[in-house]
Amino acid sequence: MKIVILDGATTGAAGIWSPLEQFATVEAYERTAPDEIVARCADADIVLTNKVPMTADTISQLPQLRYIGVLATGYNIVDCDAAAKAGIVVTNIPSYSTQSVAQHAIALLLAITNRVESYAAAVKFGVWTKCPDFTFRIEDWAELDGKIFGIVGYGNTGRATARIAAALGMTIAVVTSKSQAELPDGYLKMEMNEMFAKADVVSLHCPLTPATKHLVNSERLAMMKPSAILLNTSRGPVVDAEALTAALRDNKIFAAGIDVLDVEPPTADNPLLNAPRCFITPHIAWASTEARARLVAIAIANVEAFVNGSPRNRVN
Repeated sequence: MKIVILDGATTGAAGIWSPLEQFATVEAYERTAPDEIVARCADADIVLTNKVPMTADTISQLPQLRYIGVLATGYNIVDCDAAAKAGIVVTNIPSYSTQSVAQHAIALLLAITNRVESYAAAVKFGVWTKCPDFTFRIEDWAELDGKIFGIVGYGNTGRATARIAAALGMTIAVVTSKSQAELPDGYLKMEMNEMFAKADVVSLHCPLTPATKHLVNSERLAMMKPSAILLNTSRGPVVDAEALTAALRDNKIFAAGIDVLDVEPPTADNPLLNAPRCFITPHIAWASTEARARLVAIAIANVEAFVNGSPRNRVN
């Protein structure tokens, strides 16, 4: 039996996949280009992939393949229907980065409101030592206590983010199919457009589906307060990048904290890269040390379960 890892570069140091050697021969690549997939997987029984796509055409050229393990929660990179027709099991890694993504969403929020990095840099550059007063301000900042924090996508990560925001004294508003009675005390159930109109912060935690693509568009951005902040740690295409750029440029909203873009890595002409008051991190919310360790542990357990004839975390 042979296991091929197509893009192990983002998960950790060399040797992190060595426990898989108890099940099969392991061949690990840091990155794999689309035209290299078939050759590298030709004699593989098991393939692990994070972002390297497994299309129907690719799957049809790999008759020996019996298992595809996606090294992420989202599995839209795999044609699951084609895999099922070929008798191939597809699994994912659920809930491994919940706390990390929630923490990062709030970190983006605090970066916008408190500007700790800007102040720390100014002090290092000597601004404080030359200041005639005991303090100085780069710009005004506001407390989060009492503000409305809106959640779109009330799954594990949305709930974890809401708990942190609530601890900061924010009122939590949720777009959800749950009834008001099913929500924690003090949480408010809102319709989508109502939330965009009322929330001081809107945080996106929904999966990318045809229904959520460009969920944040020019119409919804126009509903938001000029002081509002948009956070996206879900998927890039949930936000219309052109519309968000225009909203920031025209001061329709105050700021955005973004960890995901519609194309990654972004092209140089992505409008959000130069949008005012747009704080962008490189799809890093998932990648805390603890989350990456959990991802690898779950991936190995998934392979072990498949080898033992009882697949877990199957998505097709």
